[in-house]
Amino acid sequence: MAVPFDPAPQFREFAHPERLVSASWLSARLGTPGLKVVESDQDSLLYDIGHIPGAVRLDWRRELNNALYRDIVDPETFARIMSEKGIARDDTVVVYGDHSNWWAAFTLWILELYGHEDVRLLDGGRDAWMAEERDTSFAVPDYPATDYPVIPRQDASLRAFVDDVRQAIGTQPLLDVRSAEEYEGAEARRAEDSAFTAQQHGHIPSALSFPWGGSVDATGRFRRREVLEELYEGLHPSDPTIVYCHLGDRSAHTWFVLKYLLGFDNVRNYDGSWAEWGNMVRMPIAQGKEPGVIPEGLS
Repeated sequence: MAVPFDPAPQFREFAHPERLVSASWLSARLGTPGLKVVESDQDSLLYDIGHIPGAVRLDWRRELNNALYRDIVDPETFARIMSEKGIARDDTVVVYGDHSNWWAAFTLWILELYGHEDVRLLDGGRDAWMAEERDTSFAVPDYPATDYPVIPRQDASLRAFVDDVRQAIGTQPLLDVRSAEEYEGAEARRAEDSAFTAQQHGHIPSALSFPWGGSVDATGRFRRREVLEELYEGLHPSDPTIVYCHLGDRSAHTWFVLKYLLGFDNVRNYDGSWAEWGNMVRMPIAQGKEPGVIPEGLS
């Protein structure tokens, strides 16, 4: 049961305005049949100190990752989790989270890997909702279980693997969306957290530095299209493009910007990202401020 799109004027300029909702639109529609709200944070405990009324939590560490090896959950597990959360295949799902929607964008990306048709992002995420002092709840909803179908995951068009990245070096745009310090190899991101460690530091050769944070303003909301087009000037929407960060969360955010706000036709998220590349034996690595140019023949 599809829910009408948010007609907010600030979204109309984007390639796919139907993929965004505002806090005011969502607040007015909480409880609408066919609408499910999902909170997905880096810090999953934030949900416990107050969340959007009726929202369910999706924990990226425990529920979206394979319990045995590093990969996205298998189709059977995904279907079980969706069913347990009370999400039906034809529901409109609005996702939001902390850090300007890093992990919310990652969750949206996974829903799309499994072909969920109508999934949207709350512009500005959790911080935008809280800043507007909108209602929050401590209650954990207990929705009736659904019969979410087991659907094969469609990786090919949305996800890049290490062999794809190897082939892309020097031949197509590779975007590193981490901080400039991480890109240059000068910063080991959050080394105290084992999930963020890597043996080596730097970036994938020929990768261009496009830090994810340029796409949002101080409130965490997306910038206007003209600003985004200037930010990603030199890239072409028709070129096959791969984005990466450290774990795939920040790059999922940039993937969303390129695909749905700017209309890139062929952009994939390398969720292995630097956690994989920087820990593999004999992988090529570049350091320093490599010139930010598009490889010849792609313009």
